Amino acid sequence: MRTGLLAKKLGMSRLFKDDGTHVPVTVLHLDQVQVVAARTQEVDGYTAVQLGWGKAKVKNVTQPNKGHYAKAKVEPKMKLVEFRVSPEAMLEPGATLSAAHFVVGQKVDVCGTSKGKGFAGGMKRWNFSGLEASHGVSVSHRSLGSTGNRQDPGKTFKNKKMPGHLGQERVTTLNLEIAAVDADKGLLMIKGSVPGSKGGYVLVRDAVKAARPADAPFPAALAG
Repeated sequence: MRTGLLAKKLGMSRLFKDDGTHVPVTVLHLDQVQVVAARTQEVDGYTAVQLGWGKAKVKNVTQPNKGHYAKAKVEPKMKLVEFRVSPEAMLEPGATLSAAHFVVGQKVDVCGTSKGKGFAGGMKRWNFSGLEASHGVSVSHRSLGSTGNRQDPGKTFKNKKMPGHLGQERVTTLNLEIAAVDADKGLLMIKGSVPGSKGGYVLVRDAVKAARPADAPFPAALAG
């Protein structure tokens, strides 16, 4: 199990094939994605690598984190995440990862924070069908209907699907396809949409339900 990549979502575009058809893609940007720390079984009880994205202003970094980055000999980062890896896929702090870590046609899982949509009703939030448009239904066409029973049990059960806050939660989309890779510009283009809004951070890893291609670099593709 090798590490994934941390990227920023730039937005959506499309790629044209040789036959004139086009493929909708989401463009992800890698900006100086470096290994900041390594977690080992002996010290931490598990094996993982901590990756950092971008470059943060030194004045915005706390004093403890300054020491953390200095130990790894990397510049302060805008965002930090961890990826669990197998012991043979460990990377040394300071290593810079390339977009060539994934190959065209490979299946990946993408994890991000979905767009927040505020307070939403049952039909939008849970895909309820609503009440009938006739037979005496008045005003409450988009309501839930019954939310519980009568004297027994005399309450509404926990986790009942009801109106409430929609979005702004961690979402993982499985088995998306890598449509194109531009290692020089640090771009990944993934077929279809991925969770989150423009400017949001996403985690891209090898698909857990599909085999890793034989030509995918192991343990990682490092920038020269």
